Amino acid sequence: MRWEDASYLVSATLVGGLARSIRRGLPAGWRTRLEALPAEDLAPGWVWLHAVSMGELILAEGILGWLRDQGYRVHLTTGTPAGLGLLAKRLPQWDQGTGRVSGGAFPFDDPMGLRPFFLQAPGAFIALETEIWPNLLRELEARGIPRIIVNGRLTERSQRRGGRWMRAAAGRLTVVAARDEASAQSFHRLGAPQVALGGNLKADLPPPKALHEGWDHLRQGWAQAKVLVVGNTVEGEEDFLVSLWLTLRQTNPALRMILAPRQPKRFQEVAARFKAQGLRFLRASGTWPADPETWGATDLLLLDTLGELPAAYREGTVALVGGGWAWHGGHNPLESARWGIPTIIGPGFRNFEDLVVPLREAGLVEIVDRPELEFKVHSRLEGTGLRPGRVLMDLPAALRGALSRTCSILKDVLPPPR
Repeated sequence: MRWEDASYLVSATLVGGLARSIRRGLPAGWRTRLEALPAEDLAPGWVWLHAVSMGELILAEGILGWLRDQGYRVHLTTGTPAGLGLLAKRLPQWDQGTGRVSGGAFPFDDPMGLRPFFLQAPGAFIALETEIWPNLLRELEARGIPRIIVNGRLTERSQRRGGRWMRAAAGRLTVVAARDEASAQSFHRLGAPQVALGGNLKADLPPPKALHEGWDHLRQGWAQAKVLVVGNTVEGEEDFLVSLWLTLRQTNPALRMILAPRQPKRFQEVAARFKAQGLRFLRASGTWPADPETWGATDLLLLDTLGELPAAYREGTVALVGGGWAWHGGHNPLESARWGIPTIIGPGFRNFEDLVVPLREAGLVEIVDRPELEFKVHSRLEGTGLRPGRVLMDLPAALRGALSRTCSILKDVLPPPR
């Protein structure tokens, strides 16, 4: 065994053993992974599809549907409590009554955590983006099981954090379908033996599921108001963007707001802050008033639910996509831009540059820094109708076809379905 493999194996085994001895005192995310088990009805040849959390789970939908329709038995894993919550909610929809899709937690990457997943060996392992686990990949390689990354994304931070362990593990990958040219080059440098350009699967997501009936009452109550939809905010952005909204209301008193923090663990914190400010708001996770009058007296909706933001952008007049004013990484602007909503992001969009550049060139996204944001949002509100976006837009040609290219790559390495 190589030094890199041995050192990682020893480290993971020690950490896993210690964690199991004190599991009751560990955070929920740790306990979830330490107790992970596969579905009981798996037979040899099942496909292991892994998406680390909520965003990757949504991104996996196209690949999952293709695998299901090809006849594969798929077990979908995720590594966070928020991901498990979304997984439980969406599994019936993703399975479509076929009985070929199940889901659960991703195991800790040590021998004890992985052992249950190899009692009935998978036929392939497919992970989204940057899920490179050394022990798992070594076990898969030893059994001749294909090891694939789709929508592969590799940041400088990921490369630095993984060090020799990640380089050794990357050399065991069968193929990487990278989401953009920069990521493809990064995987090559890391040592992945075969890298192809698959494209960004975010551009090929199916239309979001329609919002529940409670939204009809909100629409009636806000029928004559313009709406600012603010999505995927990170810490340090809510106060700034709410202050912006309050300033804009001085000239547009009817202006409403829908705000969705990025991380579910921050929902309660943001709600407490809104309450302390005396804002007239409701939480999407709570009871939805069945009368338009209550909504008419509500200024702000805190969207503290999972998976509704992509459809909620459709309700807006202008969209602000967070993550770029208090962070450098940014978040996905496609979710709002595809509805034809004027979409504004901050200058920090490093993690989504492959999407932002063609969207900006097509006039679907604007990049605005803090000092200019009030003027820009005001001008967009004044120059836009109440609800400009009701139909999904055609995306720039450079962003189309990622799902079909990725599935073609998978066809070349997956065994036939059993």
